[in-house]
Amino acid sequence: MDFNVGMVNEAVAEAIGDRDAIVWRDRRITYAELAERTRRLANVLTNAGFAVHAERSELNNWESGQDQLGLYLHNGNEYLEGMLGAYKARVAPFNVNYRYVEEELVYLLNDARSRGLIYHASFADRVAAVRDKVPSLELLIQVADDSGAPLLEGAVDYEAALAAAGDTMPTGPSADDLYILYTGGTTGMPKGVLWRQGDIFPAALGGRDLGTGTEHETMEQVVETARNGGMKVLPAAPFMHGAAHWLALTALAGGNTVVIPSTTTSLDAPDVWRTVAGEGVNVMLIVGDAFARPLLDELDGGDHDASSLFMLISGGATLGAPLKQQWFDQVPHLAIMDGLGSSEAGTQARQISAAGTPPTTGTFTPDPGMCIVDEQMAGILEGNDTPLGWLAQAGRVPLGYLGDHDKTARTFPVIDGVRYAVPGDRARIDENGLLELHGRDSVTINSGGEKIFAEEVEKAIAHHPGVYDVVVAGRPSERWGQEVVAVVALREGSSATGDDLLEECARHVARYKLPKEIVFVDAVVRSPAGKADYRWARSVAEDAVST
Repeated sequence: MDFNVGMVNEAVAEAIGDRDAIVWRDRRITYAELAERTRRLANVLTNAGFAVHAERSELNNWESGQDQLGLYLHNGNEYLEGMLGAYKARVAPFNVNYRYVEEELVYLLNDARSRGLIYHASFADRVAAVRDKVPSLELLIQVADDSGAPLLEGAVDYEAALAAAGDTMPTGPSADDLYILYTGGTTGMPKGVLWRQGDIFPAALGGRDLGTGTEHETMEQVVETARNGGMKVLPAAPFMHGAAHWLALTALAGGNTVVIPSTTTSLDAPDVWRTVAGEGVNVMLIVGDAFARPLLDELDGGDHDASSLFMLISGGATLGAPLKQQWFDQVPHLAIMDGLGSSEAGTQARQISAAGTPPTTGTFTPDPGMCIVDEQMAGILEGNDTPLGWLAQAGRVPLGYLGDHDKTARTFPVIDGVRYAVPGDRARIDENGLLELHGRDSVTINSGGEKIFAEEVEKAIAHHPGVYDVVVAGRPSERWGQEVVAVVALREGSSATGDDLLEECARHVARYKLPKEIVFVDAVVRSPAGKADYRWARSVAEDAVST
C-alpha cells in the first residue's frame, strides 16, 4: 500500500492527539493541534485556487501537474506545517535556501514555477525585490519572527490566514502527489527532485519498520508504530536540508516529538545543549564534522547534561572517525549512526558505532534496494568484493528532475527493464558485504590519469588534531591535468604546518593522493546544512596559484 504523507499525519493525530508533536521555545503543539493547523493551511491554499491541474498518469516523469509552494523559512513549527498543509491541499511544497542572493532566488522560484511562498518576515525585503521577476508568484504568506519586519504589501499574515480558514479536511490527497526536494547546488545549479509521496514515505520519511526495514503495508501498522513512539528528536540542521526534515517527518510518522532549538538562524551550540537537557532529547541529527566540532567544543568546555541523549545521527555528510571518538569520550553511552542517502535515492545505507570499538568512516550496511551498477551503467555488480562502480538504488526511487528530461534519463536509467537511481557516487561492495563509499564523481580529481576522491583526502587530513575543518578540490595543472589542493582551517591556537598535515595524510592514503598544496583559511565556507561548497574551494585553490 502507498501512503500520502498528509493522510499519515491525520491518522496518527487521531490515535495520539494529546501527545506533543512539536516543541519550540514556549510553544508545545500536540498532534491534534498540528493536524488542525495543517488542515487550516490546506484550506488557505485551496481557497486561493491552488489545485491539481493534471494527474500523475497524464504526465511525464519530469513534469508536475500540481501548483508549487516555496518554503523560505528558518526552522520552526511553520516549516513542518507548511509541508504537511501543502500535502493535504495536494500542493507540492519545496525547500528554498535562505542564504540565496536575489539572482539565485529568482532562478529557483522560476525553475519551480512557484505559485506561492511562505517566508519569514526577515526575508520580506528580498521577497519584495524578486516578486516581479517571478511571473508565476501569486500568494505570499508572511510568518512573523524576531525581526519585527512589517507585513509586505499584498502578503497575508500566516497566523491570521490560519485563523480565518476552516479546519475541515480537503478531499482527494493521493499517494501520487509530489514531494519535491531541491538539491543544494554546491557543484551545479539546483534541481528539483520529484518523488511520489507513496515512494518517499518508505524511502525516507518513516514508512518502514526501523528494525527490519520492512515497509508498512497498512495504515493500521503505521498508527500502531506511532502509539509506541514517544522519543524526543532534535534536528540541529536546517529543515531546508533534506536530512533534517526527513528526520522530523519520520519522527512525526512514528509518534515522536520534534524538538527545535530556540536559535534557528545559525548553529548555536550552547542553545542546542540547553535544549537537549531541558527537554530530555533522546536523538539528535547533525550534518557531519561541520556540526560536530562546535557541539563537541561546547560540550567539552561547558556545564551541560547530555545523559538523555542515546543516539546521534549524521545525515547528509559522514562523521569522521576522530570526531566519533571524541563523542564517545564525552558521552560514553552514545550510539552514532552515519546515515547515507541523497535527494535522488532516499536513505540507502547506515553505519552504527558505539564506544569500545574503533570508530571508522566510509563503510556502511546496505538498506533494501541499494546496489552497485557497473561502469557503463549496463548491469548490476553482484556479490561481495566488487570492482568500483556507481552507487545505485532500485525499488522506491524518484520520478525525475522537474523540467529536465535529459538529466532525468541520465540519473534514472533503465537496466534490464528495471529503473534505478544513480546519483553519481562511486562505491563498491567489500569482501564482507559492506558498502565502501569512495565519493561523489562530480568532485573527483583526475590527476595524472588517477581518479582521486576529494572526500577520502578530506578524511585523511582531518585525522590531524590541529585541523578544525577541511575541504579538498582540484585545480588545473600543466603536469598532471589536475592537482589536489586542500583548503584548511586550523583549530584556534594550533601551529600545524603544511608538512605536518601532509605527514598525517600520508598515513591514511597513497602518496599520489596527497595535496600538491595546502591553503590555510580562517574558515571553510559551507552551506547552512554543513555541506562543503566545492565551487568556493576550487576558486580558493585557483586563486592561490594566481597569487
